[in-house]
Amino acid sequence: MADPNSTPEKKGMDRRQFLKNSGLLAGGLIGGGLLGSLVTNEVKDSKKGTQSGTTGGKNGADHLSDARIFFSREEDFQILAAATERIYPEDKNGPGAIQLGVPYFIDRQLAGEWGLNAREYMKGPFLNIPESNEYEDLSKTDKGRSDQGPSGDTLNPLPTPRYQSRMTRAEMFVVGVRAIDEAAREKFKNGFTSLEPEQQDEILTHFEKDEVHMPSVSSSTFFNLLVQTTIEGCYSDPVYGGNRNMDGWRMMEYPGPRASYADQIEPDEFIVLEPKGLKDYQGH
Repeated sequence: MADPNSTPEKKGMDRRQFLKNSGLLAGGLIGGGLLGSLVTNEVKDSKKGTQSGTTGGKNGADHLSDARIFFSREEDFQILAAATERIYPEDKNGPGAIQLGVPYFIDRQLAGEWGLNAREYMKGPFLNIPESNEYEDLSKTDKGRSDQGPSGDTLNPLPTPRYQSRMTRAEMFVVGVRAIDEAAREKFKNGFTSLEPEQQDEILTHFEKDEVHMPSVSSSTFFNLLVQTTIEGCYSDPVYGGNRNMDGWRMMEYPGPRASYADQIEPDEFIVLEPKGLKDYQGH
């Protein structure tokens, strides 16, 4: 029963305090439950990213989801962020990868089944990575040659549609970002995040052209995966951690997933709709 002596203002303050406390309680439950097995000590350092501009949202606002759950080293995450920004830089059309939250999108994907290749066959031989098949090189046997296709070409075997590396995507990204930094230090005597944009582009171009050595995977494979996940982070639904504020969709004037356009099909002119994401269709 409500207190008859309570004023409307007092009720409002109580309600706000209740919501605030409930939010803190929910955050504590989430941190200790569902995400507890994923969030490690790196989350305690998440505030460091704010200084470099990788955790601030639009107009510098922080976002609840901006916490690393995969990358344990801040340096690795900053290299990833810098690389994605060169792939999708900020320009007159809109924000770049960092402001769109792409580094956190990738971090979240790597911490899940996709990053662990949990649903993919991960046994050899890996025909396009000879050095990883030292103890499982079937190309030197009659069976191996017949399995490679009608050409029997052991030097240039036919490509296969499956994943071609012993590494999971998570392992590939850790090795890849560190290889980016190592290549930068070898060529420019400085870390990747400290280079000028043109120098960063030069390093990434070496990866694109497969001119950098990486163990058990080609550098071009890693680069192509980095580009793919960067673009996905820019344009996926914000519920996955990227496309912050739906700004990626706004730049393309994409209205988001909608069940029907029946009330917009008659006008001849192009209609710009405010984008809606998956959260907009959930109950409140």
